[in-house]
Amino acid sequence: MSQRFNGKTVVITGACRGIGAGIAERFAQEGASLVLASNDLERVTFTADQLAREYQVDTLALAIDVTREDDIEKLYREGHARFGSIDVSVQNAGIITIDHYDKMPRADFDKVLQVNTTGVWLGCREAAKYMVKQGSGRLINTSSGQGRQGFIYTPHYAASKMGVIGITQSLALELARHHITVNAFCPGIIESEMWDYNDRVWGEILSTDEKRYGKGELMAEWVKNIPLRRAGKPSDVAGLVAFLASDDAAYLTGQAINIDGGLIMS
Repeated sequence: MSQRFNGKTVVITGACRGIGAGIAERFAQEGASLVLASNDLERVTFTADQLAREYQVDTLALAIDVTREDDIEKLYREGHARFGSIDVSVQNAGIITIDHYDKMPRADFDKVLQVNTTGVWLGCREAAKYMVKQGSGRLINTSSGQGRQGFIYTPHYAASKMGVIGITQSLALELARHHITVNAFCPGIIESEMWDYNDRVWGEILSTDEKRYGKGELMAEWVKNIPLRRAGKPSDVAGLVAFLASDDAAYLTGQAINIDGGLIMS
């Protein structure tokens, strides 16, 4: 694989598992120095060390809460001090809960918005400070298929991911003059730990006396509606993110790109 990100510093939040870990591996394969962040220090350190050994790249692992401004400032400050630049920042940390509208705790609603939307804004804001000084950069934000079309029992998650698209478009306009592009990607059904949770909880809620969903059955049913007839993998998403970070995407900004096997075509 090419080394097109050799000499570049890539920051990724939510980097210890799933899509985030897949993105980190793709950038490691292409020679980037990595700043990997998660609220789980043990797991993100394991991921960083594993990638450093396998791909001979420099990595830095940090435990942060993306909703805390001081944590976000620390992330970029220490990343810049270690590697000398902030070239790509992937705002990927995200959470979900699933519940009936009249049973969902206000705390769940607030937390999902704080992590998924405010966390993206804070990461973009801090990363952009370094990118403006450099005169270049790539901000890449994780939205969702629910950023395009809401789904049952997750109004807070849909709102949070639609908000990411709004942040992306607004910042793309503001930062274009500094040669900074801002884009988002909208994953559909991706094999990950989060999807295991989704399969279990949505399956419990959607089960009836006539039809009950066991492990993996709901996911298998939904996958049948995907034109490409399979769930995505973190590596599928990582390929798109690497493209958005590359010189090939220099004329692409303010976009939210579906990566869902054709599930949502609007």
